[in-house]
Amino acid sequence: MTSTWTRTKQAISRVRLAGRAGAHPKLAFAYERLLRAELFNADQMASHGIDLATQHQLGAVTTRDFLLGRLDDNEALLKESCSALTEAQASDRRITPAAEWLLDNFFLIEDHIRTARSHLPQGYSRELPRLSNGPSSGLPRVYDIALETISHGDGRFDELSLTRFVVSYQTVMPLALGELWAIPIMLRLALIENLRRVASRVMANWDDRNLADDWAERLIEVSEHDVKSVVLTVADMAHSSPPTTAAFVAEFARRLQGQSAALALPLNWIEQLLAETGSSIERQVQFDAQQQSADQMSISNSIASLRLLSATPWREFVEGMSHVEQTLQQDPAEVYPRMDFATRDSYRHVIERLARRSGRTEMSVAQTVVALSREHRDASAGDDLARHIGYFLVGPGIGVLEQKLGARVPFHERWKRLLQSSPLTFYLAPAGALTIIFALPLLSSAHRDGLPDLALIALAVPCLVMTSRLAFSLINWLVTF
Repeated sequence: MTSTWTRTKQAISRVRLAGRAGAHPKLAFAYERLLRAELFNADQMASHGIDLATQHQLGAVTTRDFLLGRLDDNEALLKESCSALTEAQASDRRITPAAEWLLDNFFLIEDHIRTARSHLPQGYSRELPRLSNGPSSGLPRVYDIALETISHGDGRFDELSLTRFVVSYQTVMPLALGELWAIPIMLRLALIENLRRVASRVMANWDDRNLADDWAERLIEVSEHDVKSVVLTVADMAHSSPPTTAAFVAEFARRLQGQSAALALPLNWIEQLLAETGSSIERQVQFDAQQQSADQMSISNSIASLRLLSATPWREFVEGMSHVEQTLQQDPAEVYPRMDFATRDSYRHVIERLARRSGRTEMSVAQTVVALSREHRDASAGDDLARHIGYFLVGPGIGVLEQKLGARVPFHERWKRLLQSSPLTFYLAPAGALTIIFALPLLSSAHRDGLPDLALIALAVPCLVMTSRLAFSLINWLVTF
């Protein structure tokens, strides 16, 4: 017969188990699918780039922005994980090496989450081409490229493999300038996503270990005071359907092996339960060790990659990967290659804008610009300005280029160009009109009062000077408003 003390102990253990199960009220940690695929070297990544490009199909632009919401979810889970691990360390509970890596580098992860949020403003990802097929359907194409890069490197990327991957991909489907600039942003998001999934798995394992530890402690206590009640505790354990994950089994076996003979019963029960699925305690212990090692490697690789992101020269990478840049380098005047980065970038922004307004690809726009420059070079040998692509992108030839492309020019853009065509006229004309309008009431009043014409002329001079100051002040305020 079970003693009163044993029943009391069992009740206390149940309360403690329930408390442990609710230790994370905000988020439930789960065994999420990891971004872990076959490891590829640079040559294999190049081949994979071609395969991936043939699989990708672009769809319509969506108004929903999934990436920012996912980033918020990832941040919440990572914070919850580190809070739980901090509490575990404070209570001297054992945590895995992967969990230690996560906790020690959480400051870096937080910094990159803030960076990702600042580089991914609301609506930014909606402007990127999106996929209509595959696991990343509805997400930006470049985000899937980043996920593939991270998954085939187990959280690690290097510039050589990434370069060959993107170059090979673009032999099938060229990427837009905005997509190339988004690669570092998407890599950062993919690394944070990878850390989130590994962290969720680490914490799910940790919960299973805590559960195994609680059951083991309960069984040890019962065996020390009432050996006959061990079978009842095992029955309670079987009724609760504990998880048979590698983490649970390994921790449970670690606590009970080498203890009293009475504790062989729960171990035998676990062994029989695993045998039904073709496994064993020994296999699960080995698998748990392998899993811990793999999780630690994934986290360490991801942390190292986050550091590498900040050290990579992305300007050179984008210009080296851009087909548009390679086309503009063919400037007939040979001026574009000698320009500084900011000027070249401003030219590329014009290409992007014209592509959106004309419905053409950026590559088509760039080729049209170079072709027009060559035509003018052949037609006007003495006009060096017309031979430069900037003549059609930011100079007087922009109208010719837009007409050639069939681009739609917004009203505000046309009005701006009209003002820029004769800036002095559009500045002085309204100022003069306002000067006369302001002076007219005063002069009319003086004329009605019978002021002689000579005196009226003498009055008009200072009056116009005063009202012109008011008019110019008003025009300057309107221009700078």
